[in-house]
Amino acid sequence: MSGDVHMTASASDPSGAEGWWTDLRWLVNADPERVLGLPASDAASDARLMAAVYRASVDVHRDAPPWVRRQLLALDAARYGDRELSARIAAVSVEDVGAEPWQVLWSTGAQSDPYFRMNPSGHTGGVGAVVTSVSDGRHVVVTGSKDRTVRVRDLETGQPVGGPLNDLDGRVWAVATEVVDGRPCVVTAGDWAVLAWDLATRQRTGELPGINGEVWCLGTAVVRGRPCALASDDDVSVRVWDLASGEQVGELTGHDDFLMAVDTLVIDDRPRAVGCTSGGKVWQWDLTTGQPVGEPLPGHDGEAWAVATAVVGGRAHAITAGHDATVRVWDLAVGREVGRLVGHEGTVSAVVTAVIGGELRVVTGGSDGTVCLWEPAAGRQIGRELVFPAPVHALTVTPEGSLVVGFGVDVAVLSLRSDPDSAGP
Repeated sequence: MSGDVHMTASASDPSGAEGWWTDLRWLVNADPERVLGLPASDAASDARLMAAVYRASVDVHRDAPPWVRRQLLALDAARYGDRELSARIAAVSVEDVGAEPWQVLWSTGAQSDPYFRMNPSGHTGGVGAVVTSVSDGRHVVVTGSKDRTVRVRDLETGQPVGGPLNDLDGRVWAVATEVVDGRPCVVTAGDWAVLAWDLATRQRTGELPGINGEVWCLGTAVVRGRPCALASDDDVSVRVWDLASGEQVGELTGHDDFLMAVDTLVIDDRPRAVGCTSGGKVWQWDLTTGQPVGEPLPGHDGEAWAVATAVVGGRAHAITAGHDATVRVWDLAVGREVGRLVGHEGTVSAVVTAVIGGELRVVTGGSDGTVCLWEPAAGRQIGRELVFPAPVHALTVTPEGSLVVGFGVDVAVLSLRSDPDSAGP
């Protein structure tokens, strides 16, 4: 512990443990072994809450530098429902590291202290998919899980909105949203089925035909003026369905590996799908004709787990992530890799693009429990990574710039401050 760390207990309790438990700067910077040796009051006090917050993810931050501890304590304060405490922790000064670029708005978590109950996610299995939508005029977060449920929360408050979608036949690996006949629709994909739901009523509106196995990914697009979904359960074809009629209206072929991830975009006024496969290749298809576009790109060393698309400098690009711990940037017009983002340790399982501050950014999440923000044109990471107490398997960014993260069985929403570079190199 450095000599300049503030170590004075609070004025109300200058000699007791409660003063230490409420000294946020000391808790962030102090030796965890010393902190863990402090007794916590039996009363449901501020000290008792902070002790619960400190211990919630101590197995992760115990051997980490103070800036990681600050992040996790801020996250866990939000998991316990105290957003004001979370903001105060994030503002604690750490030597050679600026303020946190991300602010935790809310998070769910499992109960870990008998006196205080975390905000439960409701999920008992890993969250593998997160999307946002609008239901009855309210912005919501929709999460899919291995526990065979889909849950809906208010984007602003984190509170549940209605009951879960739980009439599913298996684990949920992917979730997408689309507007069908003026109503918000949720499409779920997983074990043996792709299902369509009315988001407002939570009622199933149909099962899309032709699925006989596991579906790992899901995309939506407007094709010939009709809202469509696309998915695959084999290594032969990708089925395209009209969501209004529930009928299959197309098929994408040519690939010879299992489709692991897919995204859609519009190029020259034509809808296109970009997918990556278990063999690491990147494919493109014209959704109007169903035909492949160009040759498959060589891709990753091993499985490619995630793909996102964006327009960079007026040109269509794909960003893919995979088992080889890399994130690769592809110029789809020329069909070649034009950048590589390296920083994760282990599989990168989630990637999303967003315009932040008028600039294109890439956000990635991985099995190492971190989320990174990137400037793709320069190939550099912006600020320091976000650390979570469980692997990150799902990400999305709202149009307003809020980041939604699925980690373990939980979900968190964060907002980006105006100057992400202030957090360091």
